[in-house]
Order: sequence, then C-alpha cells, then structure tokens
Amino acid sequence: MNEELKNILLKVRELYVKYGIKSITMDDVAKELGISKKTLYQYVTDKDDLVGKFVDNEILIRQEEICNCFRSGLNAIEELFEISIYMNRMIRNQNPATEYDLKKYYPHHFQKTEKARREGIYEYILLNLKKGIKEGLYREDMNKEIIAKLYLSRAENTHLNELFTKEEFTSIKLFIEILTYHVRGIATEKGIGVLERKINELETAYNK
Repeated sequence: MNEELKNILLKVRELYVKYGIKSITMDDVAKELGISKKTLYQYVTDKDDLVGKFVDNEILIRQEEICNCFRSGLNAIEELFEISIYMNRMIRNQNPATEYDLKKYYPHHFQKTEKARREGIYEYILLNLKKGIKEGLYREDMNKEIIAKLYLSRAENTHLNELFTKEEFTSIKLFIEILTYHVRGIATEKGIGVLERKINELETAYNK
C-alpha cells in the first residue's frame, strides 16, 4: 500500500469513526483531504471500493496492534491482559453507527471483518494457551481448541448480550471478572499467582 493511499485511509478512518459510513460521501472525503474527486478516484473506483479498502486497513491495524503484545516479551498471562486491554479500548472507542452502517449497507465487507475478527481471536488465544502451558502457567491437561472456542463464544455473547450496557461491558470491573473467570479455569498454582499480581496492579492503577 503506497503512502498516498495510507493517508487517504487514515482520514477516512477518522470520518467513519466520528460520523459513521453512510453519511460520508466521496465529496466529503475529497474535501477533508484537500484533493479533487478526480484525484481520489485514482486510488479507489467508488465508495464500495473505498469502504473495502478501509475494512482491509482496519483488519491490518488490529493484527499489528495485537502482534505487538506478542512481541513485548511478556509471559502468557501478562500478554493476555495486554491483548484484552487493547480489545476493551477498541470497543470503548468504537462508534456503533460505523458498525451498524457497515452491517446494513455493506454486508459483504462486514462479513469480512467478522471472519477476520473471529479467526484472529481464536488463533491469538490458541497461541496464548500453548505459550502458557510451556511456561507452566496453564494446565497441560486441557483441550486447547475447545478452550479457545469457549473464550471466543463468551467474548461474542457478552458483547452482544443486552444484559450489559456498553459502559458495563467496557468497565474495569467486568474486565477483571472475565479474565479471572477464564484464567482460573486453566491456570496452575503458579499461573494463579501471576493472575492475582496482575489484578492487583490493574486495580491499583485504576484506583489512583
């Protein structure tokens, strides 16, 4: 992806996150970028193509952010906290209108994001489970594939469940409970010690 297209997609991202997708026209994008529509059409064929490139870029951004958690030299439980904090922040900053517009008006692009998100979470959790077992933080006698699918299912159902408001779902209280629920079911005694330390650190940081 060339730098010009990257800059276009960064501006499009700002507009879509702030206003949603449907209300933003190609004229709006060109105006915000300070270019003509003719120039804009050198990079995309139409709005559907622009939305598709926006979606591809979002998937890439999320993959890179999560991969940074894996490259930071943390143990499996510390890594899980970092990944979960990133996902929590992403949901908190998301404009519901953007997801709604994508799902209603561009379902083919929405399905791509959902597929990438599901496959990504599953693979990340599976890698985390394997790492935790190797480090002696997670039990060896578990079915890693089933646990990864359970994690994904629980994350999806909690997000979509009307029992929780967006504020509740992204609260530190629920965040800690979900991680505790997940880790305690798979952790060794050593792992539980790391979990309790991380929870204390998190609670201290948020209570300052």
